[in-house]
Amino acid sequence: MKIHSVSRIAALFVALAMVVPVFAKPFTKTINISQPAKFGKASVQAGEYQLSIDGNKATVQKGKSILAESEGRWEDRDAKSEYTAILVGENGQVKEVRFAGQKKVFVFSE
Repeated sequence: MKIHSVSRIAALFVALAMVVPVFAKPFTKTINISQPAKFGKASVQAGEYQLSIDGNKATVQKGKSILAESEGRWEDRDAKSEYTAILVGENGQVKEVRFAGQKKVFVFSE
């Protein structure tokens, strides 16, 4: 009977680990923007920024100041990106961010 209880508890922990990624750390990277760009509704000038992605929320910071926040999603590509790059649309809206050596890109909703 004790073995049965232990296996139930172990199954519960496995299920919780798959459902709630509470220990996942935000993905943070320094990015260089070569032209003015929009992240969501906020505009940022050319320069070096800290991009932090936590789940589906991206935050752009300069020092401790949060300059922009926007929603998005991770997508897989067929090949790894050769370098970190920001894809900007005609209106200056950031479409996606690619990261050197990774197949995953972050695609912005707005």
